[in-house]
Amino acid sequence: MDPKLSTAPKPSGDNPGPADDVEDSGPGPVPQGGGPGRIVLAATPIGNAGDATYRLIELLTTADIVAAEDTRRLHRLVQNLGVTVAGRIISYHEHNEAAKTGELLDQVRGGKTLVMVTDAGMPSVSDPGFRLVEGAVAAGLTVTAAPGPSAVLTALALSGLPTDRFCFEGFLPRKAGERSSRLADLDAERRTMIFFEAPHRLEPMLRALRERFGADRRAAVCRELTKTYEEVIRGTLRELLEWAESNEVRGEIAVVVGGAPEREPGKPEDHVADVNALIAQGIRLKEAVAAVAEDAKVSKRELYSAVLAAR
Repeated sequence: MDPKLSTAPKPSGDNPGPADDVEDSGPGPVPQGGGPGRIVLAATPIGNAGDATYRLIELLTTADIVAAEDTRRLHRLVQNLGVTVAGRIISYHEHNEAAKTGELLDQVRGGKTLVMVTDAGMPSVSDPGFRLVEGAVAAGLTVTAAPGPSAVLTALALSGLPTDRFCFEGFLPRKAGERSSRLADLDAERRTMIFFEAPHRLEPMLRALRERFGADRRAAVCRELTKTYEEVIRGTLRELLEWAESNEVRGEIAVVVGGAPEREPGKPEDHVADVNALIAQGIRLKEAVAAVAEDAKVSKRELYSAVLAAR
């Protein structure tokens, strides 16, 4: 990182110990003055420490409490940034969220500024933090964010796929049956889809995507984003699966998949059976025609005529 960014005091050089649930670091909390406390969700670099914002540095060096997904990773980050955390560091992750959330909310209620950071990227987005935000909102406490690096948006931007409409699906289920069911729900999804996946599960994931969406669907595998060995492989799902089968894939991975192509409208007479099926369920002819015509992208008038002609 550019040394000009490091305006806070340098670390003392003490070697941090193992991650504890609670540990003190630095000279103690910096007074924030009177008034209510607040929670700040602070995005951290997803690979390159140089992507840290000035605001993240300020928050880490002035907050009363820093809640970290992994305190060891936090220590490595601040060492790379050349700064010192002045407040109290608390370990806060998926295994202790339920037990720790109430305690943290009490601190904020008492006027403390709490900064939430995860291992990389934005807290609460496929990372710890949602339970804290949910509790704060319910309690009427202030929650804000210090935005920054995002693996989701970085992968989307680099994929070469449409970016005007997209959805984030996180990690697919590990079990084949559950994964297949989730993908079936996305059959008609027109937006670009973004997934996370572990390297050792990438091959079966791509195979499942190919089977569900078709071998020719465009996609991209983005690995080690912003890091030295960043790599973006673009192609069809068939090509990406062949690449994964012939390479030892490592690192943090995001998979971006193009949305479903627009269906061909077809002929009105092709959808007469669909209208009759709705009528058999008790739906009036006019309403059934309107529903099928909208879904099939055909003329309502022509479909209505086709239904009558078939009787």
